[in-house]
This record gives sequence, C-alpha cells and structure tokens, in this order.
Amino acid sequence: MIDKDKTKEQLEKEKARTEAIIAAIGDGIIIQDADFKIIYQNRVQNELCGDRIGEFCYKVYEGRDSICEGCPVELSFRDGKVHRAERSLTTESGVTYFELTGSPLRDTEGKIIAGVEVIRDITERKRIEAELLKSYRQQNAILNNIPDIAWLKDKESRFIAVNRPFADACGMNPEELVGRTDLDIWQQELAQRYRADDMEVIATGRRKQVEEPMVDNEGKKTWIETIKTPIYDNKGEVIGTTGVARDITERKLIEEKLQRAHNELEIRVRERTAELEEVNKAIQEWTSELEKANEALLENEARYRELAESVGEVFYALDRDLRYTYWNNASEALTGISAKDAVGKSLFELFPELRGSKAEKLYKEVLKTQQPQHFVNKYRAGNKNLFFEINAYPSKFGISIIAKDITERRRAEETIQEQAALLDKAHDAIAVYDMEHRLIYWNKGAQRLYGWTAEEVTGKSHNEFLYMEDSPQFIEAKKRVVEEGEWTGELHHVTKEGKEIIVESRWTLVHDSKGKPKSILAINTDITAKKNLETQLLRAQRLESIGTLASGITHDINNVLSPIMMSLQLLQEKFPDDESRKLLDILERSTQRGADLVKQVQSFARGVKGERIALQVTSIMSEIRQIIKETFPKSIEVRTDVPGDLWTISGDATQLHQVMMNLCVNARDAMPGGGIICICAENLFIDENYARMNIDAKIGRYVVITVSDTGSGIPHEIIDRIFDPFFTTKGQGKGTGLGLPTALAIVKSHGGFINVYSEVNRGTTFKVYLPAVKANIAQEVEEHIKLPAGQGELILVVDDETQIREIASLTLETHGYAVLTANDGAEAIAVYKQNKDKIKVVLMDMMMPVMEGAASIRAIRRVNPEVKIIAFSGLTERNRLAGVAINHIHAFLSKPFTSERLLKTIYEVISAK
Repeated sequence: MIDKDKTKEQLEKEKARTEAIIAAIGDGIIIQDADFKIIYQNRVQNELCGDRIGEFCYKVYEGRDSICEGCPVELSFRDGKVHRAERSLTTESGVTYFELTGSPLRDTEGKIIAGVEVIRDITERKRIEAELLKSYRQQNAILNNIPDIAWLKDKESRFIAVNRPFADACGMNPEELVGRTDLDIWQQELAQRYRADDMEVIATGRRKQVEEPMVDNEGKKTWIETIKTPIYDNKGEVIGTTGVARDITERKLIEEKLQRAHNELEIRVRERTAELEEVNKAIQEWTSELEKANEALLENEARYRELAESVGEVFYALDRDLRYTYWNNASEALTGISAKDAVGKSLFELFPELRGSKAEKLYKEVLKTQQPQHFVNKYRAGNKNLFFEINAYPSKFGISIIAKDITERRRAEETIQEQAALLDKAHDAIAVYDMEHRLIYWNKGAQRLYGWTAEEVTGKSHNEFLYMEDSPQFIEAKKRVVEEGEWTGELHHVTKEGKEIIVESRWTLVHDSKGKPKSILAINTDITAKKNLETQLLRAQRLESIGTLASGITHDINNVLSPIMMSLQLLQEKFPDDESRKLLDILERSTQRGADLVKQVQSFARGVKGERIALQVTSIMSEIRQIIKETFPKSIEVRTDVPGDLWTISGDATQLHQVMMNLCVNARDAMPGGGIICICAENLFIDENYARMNIDAKIGRYVVITVSDTGSGIPHEIIDRIFDPFFTTKGQGKGTGLGLPTALAIVKSHGGFINVYSEVNRGTTFKVYLPAVKANIAQEVEEHIKLPAGQGELILVVDDETQIREIASLTLETHGYAVLTANDGAEAIAVYKQNKDKIKVVLMDMMMPVMEGAASIRAIRRVNPEVKIIAFSGLTERNRLAGVAINHIHAFLSKPFTSERLLKTIYEVISAK
C-alpha cells in the first residue's frame, strides 16, 4: 500500500525543485491559461517586463485586443504540438529579436490545460547570421571562380561553403559537405591536423600557409599547399576561416627528383673534383719543370698518341667549333675514313645526318657545362648503320670522345624485344630477375595483373613493390630455386592499388653459356578468385553445420522453458506469500536469463547478425523521410508507418535527428544496388519483467522508433563491435566508425537504449527506445497487470511437448477459456473437424513431428478458410515463416512466452473484426 503522506511530500519536493529549475533558466518563461491570461512567469521574465501575472499576453506585449496572428501558444492549443515564432521589438537602443516557443501543458490524462511560452533573446544570433550570410555570399561568389580547392568554415571548424574542386576531391556534392567537419571526411590524423590549423588561425587572427598531405576518397595521397585566413565580422571579431589549397604533388615529385639528381651530381662533382685536384697538382709540378722537360713532353706526347692508337675503342677529339682534332686508328678502321681525311673537318662534313641531332645537342652541352655526357647514337658509315655508346668528356681544347661500337648488342636487344613482344601476349605474369632479385623483364601480362608498367618497376627488387614484408614462402622460394633450379608454390602479392592477391608461382633458374646462374624466370598465375571460392565454400559448410546444430538445440530448450515461464504467472497467484514470491522471482529471473541465452544462440543459428524539450518524433521522422527522398538514390524506396497517437518524449530534436540520419545513412550504404528503408514508430509499455531482461530499460512508457533495410546485413562475427568507436566496415575515406557510437551515446543520454537485429543479405533492423514523458507509473503498472479474461471460448492448443500443452491449458482455463489439445498436426486436424463450429482460435506450434505447423495450417484452412490461427515457435520469427503460413496466421508468439503475452494475444485475435 502506497503511503499517501509520503507521496504527497515527495510531490511537493518535486514541485519545488521543478520551480527552482524553471526560475534559474536563462530564458524568459510564461504559462498562460486557455484564455491566454498569464498565470506564471519566471524570474528572467519578471526582470525583463515586470510582474504581469493575471494580465492577457497579447495586451501586455503587443498592445492588441485579440490574439496575435501566428501565436505559437494558440497553435499548440489547436494541435498539441510545439510551435515557434520570431518577434522583434524596436526601442531607442535598436531592434531586439526574440524567438518564441509555445508548447502544450497536459494533465495526467493527457488533456491540454495550459500553454508554456519560452522567450529567448536571439538578437546576437541574428547579427552573426547576417554577418555570415553576407560573408558567405561574397566569398561563395569568389569560391566558385577559383580553380583551386577552396572552402569556408565557421568558428567550430564546420564547413559552410565549398567549391566544386573541393567536393570532387571528397567524392561528394558541395551541399553534402555543408555542416560537416574534417572528422566526417578525412582520416582522423589528417582531420585533427587540419582542425589544429583552423584553431590556430582563429586564435591568432593571422594567415597561415602550410604544405600538407591530403588523401582522397579512393585513398590516393597528394600534396597540397594550403593558405588559411581568418574571416572577421564588422566588429573585427573572428567568425570563421577561409582556405585555398593548390595541388603541388607534381612540384613535390619534381623537387624529390631534383634532390636525387643533385645528390648524384654532388657525388660526381666530388669524384671529378678529386680527380681534377690530382690533375691540377700534376700540372703544377709539370709546369714548374716545363722548360727543363720540353724533351720529355715531346716524348710523352708520342707515348700518348701511341696509347690512343693502341686503344681498341673508337677515340677522337673535337675542338670548340666541333672540328676533328684527333682521329685514332680504330676510328679509321671502323668507318673507313682516314685520319688525314677526318682531322680538320667538321662533325657535319663527315656525318651530315647529325645536324640538329641529339649528338650535336649533347656535344654543345659538354662544351657549355664542362660536364661529361653519356648517350647512344646512330651513325651512317658507307652503306652501314652503326650504333655507338658515346662517352663525351670536356677537355682544355674542346671534347674528347670514346665511342664503343654496340651495333651487335643493339641487334641482339632488338631480337630480345621481338621475343618479349610474343611473351606480352601471354595471360600469365612473366618476369625475369637477376641473381640479386632485381627486375630486368616485365611482360604485359604482369602489367595487367599488378598494375605497374615495366618502366615503373624495372631495376627494383621484389620487396619494393610485390611484398609488404618477407613471407616464409618467399624466403623458401629464393633458397630452393638456387639449390634445385626450380620452385613451384603459392605466394601472396600486393598490386599497385594495394590489393592483396594470391598467385601460383613457378620459378626457373636460368644459366649463362658458361653454366653459371644468370637470372630467375618467374611465371605467376592469379588464383585469388579460386582461393576465395574455396574459403567461402569451407566457411559456408562450417556455418551450415553449426547453425543446424544450434537450431535444433535452441528449439528443444525453448520447449523446456515455455511451460516454466507460463507456470510462473499461475504460481505467483497461487502462492502470494513473501517467501514464495522471493523464490519464484529467482526462478523467473533464471528462466528469463536462460531464454535470453537461447535467443543469442538463435541469432547465431539464423545467421543474424542541448536542451531537452517535450516533442513528438513524428516531425523528426517526416523531415528524415523528406531528406531521404531528396538526397538518396532513386533506387532506394522509403516507407513509413507512424500512428497518430504517439506519446510525447523529452529530448533534443537536433540530436535525435542525427541518430535517425546515422541509421538511415548506414541503411543506404548497405544497399548500393537499391532497396527499401522502412521507418516506423509505436508506443510500448515496458513492465518489470522486460526491464529485468534489459539493463538499460526501466519500467514505464517508451516510444520505439524502428529503422530497417533490405541491404547486405551485418555479419554476426562483428555485430558485437558495431558500437565500438572507430570500428567500420566501409572503405578508406568512406567512414569514420563514429556514426553508431554517437547514436548510442545520444540515445543513452536521453535515458533510452538501442537494439539491433540483422541477417546477412536480408537486411538490418535498429530499434531505438526513448522514454515517453513521465506519467503515474504506479497507475500504469496497475492497469498493465490486469490480464484479459475469456468468456468460455474454446481454444485448440497444438504442441508435441506435453509440458507446454499442459501449462498453456492450465493458464487458459484459469482465465476463463475452455481448452482442447492435440500433440501433433494430424491429431489437430481430426480434433478441429469434430469441433470446427465451437473452436474460436487454434494455437499452433510450427515445429512438430508427423506433420509440421505449416502443413497443418493449410489442412485446417481447407476445413474452414476463416479459422483464426496463432503460430508459435522457438526457432523462427514471423517474417521468416515459410509458404502459406505467413499469409494466413493472425499472430505469432516466440518461445518462450509469458502467460500475459499469451492471454493478450488470444484476446486481441478474438476481438479483431
């Protein structure tokens, strides 16, 4: 029995606490009766307008004789919803703007008894909005004419405008990016760096220029030069930032190449400098003895000529006008041109085809830079085409050239290229490596498989582009091919795009003419698809076996738990003493825990995977529906089911809007090929038994919002991790892993909780439970536990489990029903034929021997097509019932079920028209 005095005292304390909270709110609050007379106003409103209690609102604030047009309180009286309006007040100090929020105040029966109006000064917000709008329009015009990436952000680092190049880099439309932050777009490390730069610009008010990386939605990394500048309002305060970024990737690559070239050049310069220093030292010594060594000089000159003549390679010298000053015997023998005919002639007199050629250009480059050049050039000598490897060095008088005849080598290379062209037609990847495992040949098949061209990888080692790390198979292959001359096996490689593939690789050791190991020929065949199919087949077979076992076990356990749960209601009525109820409560909790564990096993077996104000979720769902229709692909259909009598909840509309958008976006992403998103809501009273089953649930009224899709579903192995921060199954740059954790945090902050149901390739359902505005819970509980009673109606109970038949019969008979039973489908059909005019409802188990539930239902409907049937099972859910059963049952109970649930379901089916 409730202590009335204690309850009254608690209510008085609650009232005093509520009034203290209202009085402390920074906004003005007034309460008006049905005639719009002010019956309450808080301290803020008193200070703003004086004590106006007892006066009419429209006379006090507007000086009118009737209700103001568009009055939010008057509108809330009409439809019971929250309404808003804006008003302005002009005084000597300027114009002041107010936001008026009107909402109904109801009694415990839900009847509107007064209106609450919250008055908020939004003058500063209006000023900032005007400033931002002005700045946005001005700078947006500029943004759309900038070829580089450009954007505008507010002080919270949220995007308020972006241009098309920025949106393209993100793989989104410009409108989709407005309101987002860097954390919604980029990887966390980059996003935090970008935000830190924004905060620095806002804090210092100074322009900042940085070079930084950017990763687009495909994971491609580029370099950008970013300039961030503060945006000021007319008071000189920073209200945001603007940024412009230019792609400098090409410049970066050039700088890197230049740096490498510079390093190589420095090495060569140091080497040449050392040589020149030695030469210079020798020249100085030689010069000091020049007069004494004239004879020795002539002797040295003769020796030099003898040496030059003895060199097997072509050797000649040119002066600064590109005239021949020396021509050795090898030059004469190869070209047929004597030294007498060559010396004194210009380059173009002997070889006219070299005018304007690469050779002329590089010779002049040597004279200009005094740096050596190395290249291959073609010469015409008589009727022969000759190829030379030219090494040109600067000298005191011009250029000294050593030319090596590589005509035969060039012809051999052409032959090899012809053979390589044939290899390029092969579908397999064919590569040749030297004994240091550096690539020396790469066919077109390899390019198609891995994505790299021969130019990109020639000269590189395996580890530089095919492996993330040395694998045991790779190490074994290197060892075996040297020891045995060949190796065959599977290797895991990485393509240019970072994709891991599996290849069947065949290595053969190639020897030179002397029998020494020369190179390794590798032929790789892509077997990734084959291996994936094998893996999927094994996984499917394993899961099918486990699922079949789990399904059978849970069905049997549910049949054991069902009579226990139904018996508890009767035992609680039969043994009302405290000691018995304590034992029964323990039994009920343990049984329910067992049922919960069974449901978890069933899920696996089926492959399933600001400020609080009173508000209706109907408006939020309408907005979400409109957004989906306008922004989601046309291949996605949205369906809604919202009853008109939804209870009111207390919450933050913006946050709840975010929760639903997160769930809907996830649903969209799960259906790239299109599908159906269903959004519905319902009222639900959670009783003590349900609250015990869910630690986040409390006794009372809840509004349940359901978002379901027909998408790919969530694999059961990861469904327990979907609310973990930063866990995501989406590709790089497409998800942050914060959507569901954020949604859960918001719902929990509202005193609610989330349940998720999913089945791979069938879809996912999220149920969001939000507490309704509190009413008299004690009264609700009292009304809730009044179980409906029968009026002698005859019920046929069909189940192969004796305990379930007996406890169901006892429950029904205790509450005013007559009962017939059958232990299988065949017996049920016989009993129904004998009593078809008397039986009001058939309670049918869907999993039975002899004749299962679906077949039994079809047979009974042939006797009476209008028969009312309630199906129940410990294995299936209603939307998974097969065949004709799903179209002709009137209700479904999932084992184990309570006596209360059984009685209510039978009452609803009998009462339905």
